[in-house]
Amino acid sequence: MTVLKLFGILFFCGLPSPSREVLSGLSCAISPGAMQNVLSEAILHSGLLNQHVKGLVFPNIMGEGGLPNSPTSITGLHLVRMRAPSLSVALLQGIGVQLTISAELELSGKSLVGLLSEIIDISVDVTISANIKCTNFESGTVQVVIEDCLCILGAIKIHLLSGLLSVSVNEMVLDQLTVTLPRVLCPVVNIVVNLVSIQIMSTLNAVIPVGTVGTIHYQLASLPFTTGKFLGLDLDGAVKDVGGSIIPHDSSPSALPSLLDIRLLLALRQSFLNAVVSLMLLQIAPQTFTCTPDVFPGASRLHEAIITLAPAGCSQCHGTSPLSIKLTLSGNPLILLEENNATVELSVLVQVFINVLDGPLLNLLLLRADLGLNVRVSIAGGRLMLGVSLG
Repeated sequence: MTVLKLFGILFFCGLPSPSREVLSGLSCAISPGAMQNVLSEAILHSGLLNQHVKGLVFPNIMGEGGLPNSPTSITGLHLVRMRAPSLSVALLQGIGVQLTISAELELSGKSLVGLLSEIIDISVDVTISANIKCTNFESGTVQVVIEDCLCILGAIKIHLLSGLLSVSVNEMVLDQLTVTLPRVLCPVVNIVVNLVSIQIMSTLNAVIPVGTVGTIHYQLASLPFTTGKFLGLDLDGAVKDVGGSIIPHDSSPSALPSLLDIRLLLALRQSFLNAVVSLMLLQIAPQTFTCTPDVFPGASRLHEAIITLAPAGCSQCHGTSPLSIKLTLSGNPLILLEENNATVELSVLVQVFINVLDGPLLNLLLLRADLGLNVRVSIAGGRLMLGVSLG
């Protein structure tokens, strides 16, 4: 069996790999669950969000509160830590993706109530919701923008060592944070989402070398689109040989079936596979086999039959002359994809000849054969594998 390593399948299609790639000619449908896993890994687990929020500094809070008729101020308020962050994703049909991040923020600052100065600790539950959409498609690239960023506050806990905390202080902090948090957190989310989108988009526009025989350049073919069930990415590109000539394939959009609760659906165009396999087969040199009994059982009978059929006067055609068989690929392969079945049709030239001592090769037989190869499709190590065997 021959195994052809065609390409690595990307990050954005939900496979956990740090170097994720998606090939051209591919339509990819990503469910909310798969996308949530990818974005959680990129934004939360990598520490990217925490890295950008830990330096936040909040404006001072001034107001009346604390002791009767004593003004209260909270200065130097900053983020100490972010606890238990979680992320969820929803798809908005025709719009894009709704990203929701929930966390508990622990803030600390210096409180002045009248003449009493002490440290104040504030804990607040916050939920940030933002709509993400792609726009301005051009030459395989898109612009990712955030719209309607909302920041909703939940439970707030305030702690003073002195315990001199009044209802008015609690209300003052709640009112100020309700105004302040969206102003400081939404820009951070915007930065983080843009950094992640740059990483993601870079995997959707790349040139992949195929040995020494050529390259595959893939990129987005159109704007990503959303339904209530999945985000769709249509990718295309060019398959080129080493001389720069394009191996043509049909770039018509692929029709995607329903996800049916599957996390990830990939649709690979048959014409694109034909172009890729055609390029890969350029690496296979003609194969020559010596037709001896220890290599090919029954080779002696084949030898005798050919010598018997050799034309009269063939003085070199002695029974002791070893036969050789040479197989050379002819034409382009054709992949046929059917339900639960895939085959590859190949044409080969079969040359049977004798190595004549102190003379040229003597061709005894030359014919073309059409071979049908059974294809077994699998994914291993983040790569699509096509195992082919003679049918």
